[in-house]
Amino acid sequence: MMWQWHPSPSAVTVAAARCFFTSSTTTLKPYCFSSSANSTLLCNLVSVSPPQVPMSTIDEADVGILCYISKTPGFRGILKQRYADFIVNEVDTEGNVVHLTSLDAPAQEVVEETETMKSDQVTKESYESEIQAFRLLAGESDGDLLEGLINQVNSGSEDGISPIVLSPDTDKAHRTAVHNFFKEKLKFLVTDTVDGPDASSKCIRVRLNSGGGGNNSGRSSRKRKERGDKAFDSRGSKSWPDHVGKFLRFHLYKENKDTQEAIGLLGKMLGIKPRAFGFSGTKDKRAITTQRVTVFKQQATRVAALNDRLIGIKVGDFCYVNEELLLGQLSGNRFTITLRGVVADCEETIKASAESLGLHGFINYFGLQRFGSGSVATHLVGAALLRGEWKTAVSLILDPREGERDAVRMVREYYKESNDIDGTLRQLPRYMVAERAILQCLKKAPGNYSQAMKAIPRTLRMMYVHSYQSYLWNHAASMRFQKYGRQVVVGDLVYPIDDVTENETIVAATSECKVEPEEIDNCSYLDEASAIEFPEKKNLRAKVVTAEDIIAGKYAIDDIILPMPGSRTIFPANDISDVFHDSAKKDGVNLTESVHNVKEFSIASMTGSYRQVFHKPRDFEWQLLKYTDANAPLAETDMDRIGMDKAKCPNEVKEENIEVHLVEANSGEGEEPVESEEAPGDLDTQETQLALKLSFTLPASCYATMAIRELLKTSTSVAFHKTLN
Repeated sequence: MMWQWHPSPSAVTVAAARCFFTSSTTTLKPYCFSSSANSTLLCNLVSVSPPQVPMSTIDEADVGILCYISKTPGFRGILKQRYADFIVNEVDTEGNVVHLTSLDAPAQEVVEETETMKSDQVTKESYESEIQAFRLLAGESDGDLLEGLINQVNSGSEDGISPIVLSPDTDKAHRTAVHNFFKEKLKFLVTDTVDGPDASSKCIRVRLNSGGGGNNSGRSSRKRKERGDKAFDSRGSKSWPDHVGKFLRFHLYKENKDTQEAIGLLGKMLGIKPRAFGFSGTKDKRAITTQRVTVFKQQATRVAALNDRLIGIKVGDFCYVNEELLLGQLSGNRFTITLRGVVADCEETIKASAESLGLHGFINYFGLQRFGSGSVATHLVGAALLRGEWKTAVSLILDPREGERDAVRMVREYYKESNDIDGTLRQLPRYMVAERAILQCLKKAPGNYSQAMKAIPRTLRMMYVHSYQSYLWNHAASMRFQKYGRQVVVGDLVYPIDDVTENETIVAATSECKVEPEEIDNCSYLDEASAIEFPEKKNLRAKVVTAEDIIAGKYAIDDIILPMPGSRTIFPANDISDVFHDSAKKDGVNLTESVHNVKEFSIASMTGSYRQVFHKPRDFEWQLLKYTDANAPLAETDMDRIGMDKAKCPNEVKEENIEVHLVEANSGEGEEPVESEEAPGDLDTQETQLALKLSFTLPASCYATMAIRELLKTSTSVAFHKTLN
């Protein structure tokens, strides 16, 4: 069934429909209510004369994105005509917006300790008490040996300091106590175990810690791992001073590059692996973004020196910290988005839409990028995995698909026709991580499609199941809004605002996916919310709204949540619960029982989480701008502010026509939108055009494109906005 819409080319057309979808790119069946209680709560489908979009990618309706909150008419606006029209600044866990403010390294640089400096430190301290304690532990003779070694070190001689070998010892527990003594009391010395004079005895050898060599210095040494030494790059790690944080934290500013690409380039220039870096989330490629990054034991001066050689990337605001950044350690993102080529029936339409977005917010849908950028959506793969159809899932990932570059399409067709794994791997681009992992596994274990899916990096393979959860959530959110609108009803789910009683239905939910940074290496096409689950409130319990709650006015519309289905989540105690189960049933998926024994591909084995249905952007501002040069920047970047690129100042904006508006709104923070094509070339026109610049903060689990969708009442798909260009 195809929903068709034929607007007047000269006016904004408003239409309403209960349910619509396109079937050209998906076999999953959208859920529809059979009847409507109130026609005023139907989804508002508003748009402006859209051109025909070729169906080579998924559409919003295919993944349950059906409704708008407001009834304000939409208008035309181009999203990401230039990558500088989309600016993202990370917001840290304390609510601070991350900006690049300085490119300079700290004035006082870290001085790494040499072995001579270590010896000097030894001579300044008295070890009489440690020697006496060691005599009590190991005996007088071994105590004398240790005293002689320390005296030799104190003499200042760097050469000829020979190790000592303690008396033979058959007691393993005692030897362990001796090893621990040196680790705790005399850290400038290291120990290992050597064979004794007979087969039943061992001896402990003690030597000066030289910072390298020996049996325990290997990068993959099991002993090293047991010691908790987590150095990512062993060079210089032994000489890092104890009083300085082991991680250099800096702000990474990048233009038109994804996070993994930027990290990979920095690692290559520093001669270290990408896994030495830590960050709290991936940022959009087609944008200008600033985020925090940590790197293990690197000099700020060395990293800052890269600025002269970097193109489209800058680093700065350096400091040393004790902990690395991990995925998820952020509260959100601050967006500055400029919509160009704005066309509406009148400026009042734009103003009304902007005010409505700030005051009422938007439905907190998972955006299109959650479901992949190709014609085969990730939730289709997820549904196949949940059904246990491993071969189908593999085929969906490997088979030729619409909309891909000719080179990639030809490789896919070659494999489908020839089944030549080696030949396909030679041609397959390295960024196609999932495809390469599957083929490499099938080469070793032909026909083992279940194992082939498990060969995909965990973050990427779990994305498929999370995508199907998101698909269900989107449909449930649409139907919840269609039936009940913006009012709290009995059976809704909320987080309790006070201690719950024994008679109230509650359940705890947490994220089931813990992600390590190295797991998303080379998976740069994952969006931030795909790479890791960001529960809006961890370890909180859901409560079913009662009639008494509604009478007391205990909860507001912004409190309503819906589950990402899992074993530790509950469903609403009203007919919205049926949306989840009926939609899954149509797709052959069981939400309560697993049809196979692979737990990670079973919703019944995942804990699940909750997500707010409605969100208001926080610290929302908007401006109407008039401009004549289509290539002139209309928003100030961090680099503009620190004076590094004077040419980027928005001189072409007619300041007298700027209107600035601040809208009071609660809640907030964010994710990234969809990518578009390269910025158009010179558009030689002197026509005055209108732009709308928006600034707001969203949580890391929210999609900024869904806020833009509510504003424009048009699709956020890449294909649609390419046609506007």
